[in-house]
Amino acid sequence: MYKYDQYDHLIVRERIAQYRDQVRRRLANELTEEEFLPLRLQNGLYMQRHAYMLRIAVPYGMLNAKQMRMFAHIARKYDRGYGHFTTRQNIQFNWIDLEDTPDILADLASVEMHAIQTSGNCIRNTTTDEFAGVAADELIDPRPYCEILRQWSTFHPEFIALPRKFKVAINGAIEDRAAVQVHDIGLHVVKNEAGEIGFRVLVGGGLGRTPIIGSVIREFLPREHMLTYIEAIMRVYNQYGRRDNKYKARIKILLKALGVEEFTRQVEQEWLDLKDGPQTLTDAELNRILAFFEPPQYKALDDRDVVAAQPGNRAFANWVNRNVRPHKVPGYAAVVLSLKKTGIAPGDATAGQMDFVADLADRYSFGELRVTHEQNLVLADVEQSKLFELWQEVKAQGLATPNIGLLTDIISCPGGDFCSLANAKSIPIAVAIAERFDDIDFQHDIGEIELNISGCINACGHHHVGNIGVLGVDKDGSEWYQVSIGGAQGNNAALGKIIGPSFSAAQMPEVIGRLLQVYVDHRIEGERFVDTAQRLGIGPFKEFVYATPIHVGKAVVGEDTYA
Repeated sequence: MYKYDQYDHLIVRERIAQYRDQVRRRLANELTEEEFLPLRLQNGLYMQRHAYMLRIAVPYGMLNAKQMRMFAHIARKYDRGYGHFTTRQNIQFNWIDLEDTPDILADLASVEMHAIQTSGNCIRNTTTDEFAGVAADELIDPRPYCEILRQWSTFHPEFIALPRKFKVAINGAIEDRAAVQVHDIGLHVVKNEAGEIGFRVLVGGGLGRTPIIGSVIREFLPREHMLTYIEAIMRVYNQYGRRDNKYKARIKILLKALGVEEFTRQVEQEWLDLKDGPQTLTDAELNRILAFFEPPQYKALDDRDVVAAQPGNRAFANWVNRNVRPHKVPGYAAVVLSLKKTGIAPGDATAGQMDFVADLADRYSFGELRVTHEQNLVLADVEQSKLFELWQEVKAQGLATPNIGLLTDIISCPGGDFCSLANAKSIPIAVAIAERFDDIDFQHDIGEIELNISGCINACGHHHVGNIGVLGVDKDGSEWYQVSIGGAQGNNAALGKIIGPSFSAAQMPEVIGRLLQVYVDHRIEGERFVDTAQRLGIGPFKEFVYATPIHVGKAVVGEDTYA
């Protein structure tokens, strides 16, 4: 993984010193909160419902063991003993005191981390496939390109005050595991007829208030032109993106207003002045960055059937089936550590678990680990012969729930328990649904299904692309939940469709149960929930969900309670 050079260290040190003085001035009332707000946001500090929240950048989801131990240290010393991993592959701490934040940033700098570009109208943390570098279907490792983009965009003078926040994802494999179609810019690695590597460029995707699937504006961009072409896109956006209305300021609104053809024409015209310029990626620069992502020293091993080696151990077999992924190197596997144990907020990890995972990384995975945008963790380089030993250890720490890709592998934002923007709580809904369906046999029978929950229209829980999406809404000061079905990420990304009026919190587990019943009644062999939902449309699901009153405990909630 990438290591800071002298310039990185200098930039971060200077930023911390600057910020430390800004905090001092705020605490002394030399700065008003209005004056301080943009300064703290530039350093990842938000004011939430109860306290400050600090969001720390985890570039393209990559961590080493030392950095994870630093997260554990921050959780213990400055927070309430835990942190929350987000859908942007970052981590948030929700109970931070303002006077501690300069020291936290200094602690982070000691392990080559920071909170820059985790907030504000700038290019945010670039995300990618959590199996980058080890996936069997990978064309190229996208992480070096993510790092190049990170270095280029950090403090880029033209793009530190964009019309709105800006998100980029890069996928290097055949299967899109980075959700490139729902980002402001999505880069999907492709090969042309000559076998050359380049990018399919998508623009204008995004969720939030106006969910849109991105449009392809270039089928093949030679990889050496990645930065110049992105700059051309950013220049068009920076010049014409709306600044009078933040709800209409994202690039997806501009692209829709101009039309794909005209937007593409303007980008290509702008690119003429940049193409082959000083920001063209030379072989020397690309090789410099590639050197940081050289594969570890793998052993010469053969693949083995780890389940057959533990006959009759159904629990282990379930875990291997759901949480272990193929590796491109024989004898190795990638392991997903579930942060979705029933009763726990999705994405939360305690300081003890963080220290434990750091130790696992050192002992099993060359000292590195990943954060997924599904809010789990990954050990990417585990010897297959050690999987049973690893499983026994992670099971004892509550990190071996065999539910990856299943119903209780719920994506959820912090919601109204923490976020001041939320209309409704997310975590209690996620916990209630997980408890209702906490039966691994049932989940395996239902099969792959993505359930995503957002507490407000900003869609931090990616509810639009959930096979089942849940959105918290405000109805006359009360918390209600709107349900959609048929959304999907990946190569066939799709936006879910709302099934009807919203539901109370107490109704939500039964609503999910009824949706699943329709699926079970109508699925054909081998068909996933999302396939059935897209094939049938919302009609049968809507009819069954609203057909009869919903029982909540001993009470009956009738149709008149649907908001």
